[in-house]
Amino acid sequence: MTSTTTGRVLANRDARLCLGAVLVSGFGSSAMWLVSGIWVKELTGSDGLAALCAFALWAPTLIGPLLGTLADRTRRGPLLVRTNLALAALLTALLLVDTAGTLWILFAALLLYGACGAVTDAAEAALLPQAVGKDLTGDFNGLRMAANEGMKLVAPLAGAGVYAVYGGAGVALLDAATFVLAAGMFALLRVHESAPTPVRSDWRARTAEGTRHLWGNARLRALVVAAGLTMLTSGISGAMLYAVVAGLGRSPAYAGVLYVVQGAGSVALGIASGPLMRRVGIRRFAGTGIVLTALAAALHALPYNAAALAGSLANGIGLPCVLIAGMTAVQRETPVALLGRAAATANTMMFTPTALGIALGAALVETVDYGLLLPVLAGARLLIAAPLLKSPSEAATSQRPSA
Repeated sequence: MTSTTTGRVLANRDARLCLGAVLVSGFGSSAMWLVSGIWVKELTGSDGLAALCAFALWAPTLIGPLLGTLADRTRRGPLLVRTNLALAALLTALLLVDTAGTLWILFAALLLYGACGAVTDAAEAALLPQAVGKDLTGDFNGLRMAANEGMKLVAPLAGAGVYAVYGGAGVALLDAATFVLAAGMFALLRVHESAPTPVRSDWRARTAEGTRHLWGNARLRALVVAAGLTMLTSGISGAMLYAVVAGLGRSPAYAGVLYVVQGAGSVALGIASGPLMRRVGIRRFAGTGIVLTALAAALHALPYNAAALAGSLANGIGLPCVLIAGMTAVQRETPVALLGRAAATANTMMFTPTALGIALGAALVETVDYGLLLPVLAGARLLIAAPLLKSPSEAATSQRPSA
């Protein structure tokens, strides 16, 4: 069944082009994500400034709903071409970065990089139902997740190798080339898009429409809120990874092994997600994934290597479920004219809590034994999953106002 539905997606020319663009741009982005921190660390010796690279890339998601309005004001295909070419041009500015005094160029570029990424994510999500059909959006979202996770396994090593030989400028040019390739693939799409209907409302009103749509739809609200809460707890548990590794009696480098196992689980889940969602339904698919992350937290609390590896695999399989389910539901239940804003708002609501969780986890890990905190997180995740595991009739009854 999995190979059949995957084949249906890959048989679609536009779907292949979209997936190819995700692969090549994801490769460059993953490489740049790692190398930017290394680059700053070498120029300044500061761990704090190096950490700010990740923050600069992530920060624009805070205004994701506003950036998503751009994806609804013009045709999405041409917007993807222009934005990817703009990213390629932007990255050439990093050729000027060679001293600590020029690092402002890098940080400014990373902020713009993150903002463009929020726009392209919204535009891709909005274009996808027209490219592959709403019935295959879950399959494509799963393959997209598999492609992104696969790139995270190989691209950082490749980026580090290029950096060792050619420096940060070499990695910037590599990343720029991937965006040029992605722009070319988006330019080849044959998706027919009508020009958006002009609107008279101001940007604040247009931005708010995406939030109102998500919050006003009980099914979407349940999935997006569950995803955000799950990612909040994921940030907390992620901040405890090195404490878990120390508890196993391993060196910090062993965290890399756990990351690889988790990534492999996410790749496998991404490939199988479409058929699984059709079999059990979107809500139960998401809820079951959250239950797996609860199991992962419980296993990571145990001082055994086998438990840690099994927990990482369970986390890799479970964590993407609610994210894939949330975005698929948004794409299927949102009008085309509103989809860019709704997708960008959903991304902000689902992913922003991760940063808060990391900060909270960093504070807790210094004062609370991870062996006690991780089971608490496991229990919290079971509570998050419970509403999604109800039958549709039970869920409708619980959402109906009492007399």
